[in-house]
Amino acid sequence: MKRPVVKQTRKHKTRSLSPTAELLFEVGVEELPFAFVAPALSALRESAVRIFQDARLSFRSVNTYGTPRRLVLVVDDLLAHQTAIVKETMGPSKMVAFDQTGQPTRAAMGFAAGQGVAVESLELRETPKGEYLFAVKRDAGRATATLLTELLPQLVEKISFPKAMKWNETGFRFARPVRWIVALFGGSVVPVQIAGIQAGNRTSCHRVMGGEKPITVKDFKAYNQGLERRGVIIDPERRCATIQKQIDRLCVKAGVELNADDALLDQAVYTTEWPCAVLGSFKPEYLAVPSEILITSMKEHQGFFSVRDKKSGGLAPHFIAIANNEPKNMTLIRTGNERVLAARLADAKFFFDEDRKVKLEERGRKLIGVTFHQKLGTMAQKQERVRKLTGFIAGQLSPGQDELRQVCDRAAALSKADLLTGIVGEFPELQGIMGGEYALHDGESAAVAQAIREQYLPKAIEGELPTSLAGQILSLADRLDTIAAFFHVGIVPSGSEDPYALRRHATAIVRIILEANLRLNLARYINNARNLISDGFKGLPDSDQQGERRITEFILDRVRHYSRVVHLLRDDIIDAVLKPVGDRPLDLVDLVQKMKALEVVTKKSEFDPLIVGFKRAHRLVQKEQWERRPVDAATFQHPSESALHKAVVEQRSQMGSALEIGDYGRVLDSLVGLKAVIDDFFAAVMVNAEDQSLRSNRLSLLKEVDELFISFADFSWIVVQER
Repeated sequence: MKRPVVKQTRKHKTRSLSPTAELLFEVGVEELPFAFVAPALSALRESAVRIFQDARLSFRSVNTYGTPRRLVLVVDDLLAHQTAIVKETMGPSKMVAFDQTGQPTRAAMGFAAGQGVAVESLELRETPKGEYLFAVKRDAGRATATLLTELLPQLVEKISFPKAMKWNETGFRFARPVRWIVALFGGSVVPVQIAGIQAGNRTSCHRVMGGEKPITVKDFKAYNQGLERRGVIIDPERRCATIQKQIDRLCVKAGVELNADDALLDQAVYTTEWPCAVLGSFKPEYLAVPSEILITSMKEHQGFFSVRDKKSGGLAPHFIAIANNEPKNMTLIRTGNERVLAARLADAKFFFDEDRKVKLEERGRKLIGVTFHQKLGTMAQKQERVRKLTGFIAGQLSPGQDELRQVCDRAAALSKADLLTGIVGEFPELQGIMGGEYALHDGESAAVAQAIREQYLPKAIEGELPTSLAGQILSLADRLDTIAAFFHVGIVPSGSEDPYALRRHATAIVRIILEANLRLNLARYINNARNLISDGFKGLPDSDQQGERRITEFILDRVRHYSRVVHLLRDDIIDAVLKPVGDRPLDLVDLVQKMKALEVVTKKSEFDPLIVGFKRAHRLVQKEQWERRPVDAATFQHPSESALHKAVVEQRSQMGSALEIGDYGRVLDSLVGLKAVIDDFFAAVMVNAEDQSLRSNRLSLLKEVDELFISFADFSWIVVQER
């Protein structure tokens, strides 16, 4: 098969000696949802870099900017003409290509035709295999201005959104209707049409501050300055800095502190073109409502920032709104926001007051009418499973502590009742938080209320963890039940698909156990969770006979990720510890401690040579599939055999006591101490001796060595490092 050899040197992001020019490309749209803007800008930049590189167009830099109404791409020093290339393709040999008279054969002519060149242009060259024909094709490239008419539509088409729409006869799909296109290369308009709209050099300004008349631009500098004069800051980073400065100034003036919220700040940045912060107030009597309700109402309904009193630290009766306008009189905006928020807070107070008229216990009885999942019954059934699993975990973690078991049992029995409250119906993100609040109101203990409040923590991958032991147990039980339930009915994450966030639940389990240093055998709880779900749904066939193993592997995969990201451990070290888990107790804290100890010992100079010797022993017993047999000391023929056997017996005894107390540094030191006797053994004897009894005894001895190492980790996974 012929392979083209491309002679081409491409250096991107460096100034080219050839003529270059600036590309300014803007897609103007109806207001995009704020969550769509940043991902679209990222996708636009990545696509631009890839497309221009593939098109042999070098550049100095690629930048994107955006607001709700525009996505902007600026490419500096984009090459004005494609880099020329030479393609060389090797064809038939001289012997095949020419007849005895020196005339080209059908093979030569077919090769030339296939390459699209004349037979006369083929070149005969010397290669290590002899003389061969080569087709040499020179591609001078095309002008960038011409290429852009093909490339720019591709850039827009590659931007994907969670939801897209069609709005005209072209059938083009985008998150919102496209209204104008700016495409300038070197100051000249690129004659491109996208979504039925012809590109030009005119862009729209701020809807209110910019007037109705578009402005004409010739390059990015004029574009940026012209828009800023007409109420548009196109750089999201500048808008973010502007918002932060304005908020800081308002907080200092009012004597309050901001409740920082990065997600809310992003929302403000990507919902405005000219942000303007305004401080508003609400009636102090609303502060009698729990602060979480007020903060959530301000954030979710209005996109307002909440603030707290500097002295008391409690929520202050003020808010900060970010307007997309800067009118001369801010009073109208402030008054309007205050009026809208007052109605929202009144609704929240009403829900809160009404919710407290019915106890959680009474609401819990109605969970039988709330579906957990169509294949997995009601929320009442889930709550009961969680209650049983919570009791089991509490009993295992703290045997004999009746108080903890009682707290866990009561918290689990009330854990899902707040799903039927008005506040949680309005703000689902407050589930658990309101359960804890209402539990206190109902007279439950502070420990029960805290456990209910903490059951959904952590809410994000790196979110806050439960601090109470009862909260940790309840969170573990709830997540284990969820994973076991969905695995039971065959709903398992695959690829990027994870609609029920099972990976997040598994990550939360790992974080709670490791960061709270909970010493437990997770395998018992996985098995208990599976038994509870199987008992509750006996009519359902278990879609996975290896359910426990699959759940274990699923959680261990999160341990692997956590160890790599948080502790920066090597993949081979992680695998060496996790691969041989099998039927051993699943103590996650212990596993990570082993990984850390192994990471330390791998840095010793004698470790890599030890691994070489171990792997040799491991391969021999694996190749023979050798079963363990007693080693007969009387069969030894060489002192190195006796020395190795003695060392293994001694180290096994020492390692056993060290393993029991978790002194893994001492365990690994014992293994490292075997290096010399293992080396001496292999230097002195031949394992595969002709005498069958000798061979068997030596393999049995190596099997003991192998098992000694495997008792700590599977060292066959360790990769010898180049030092």
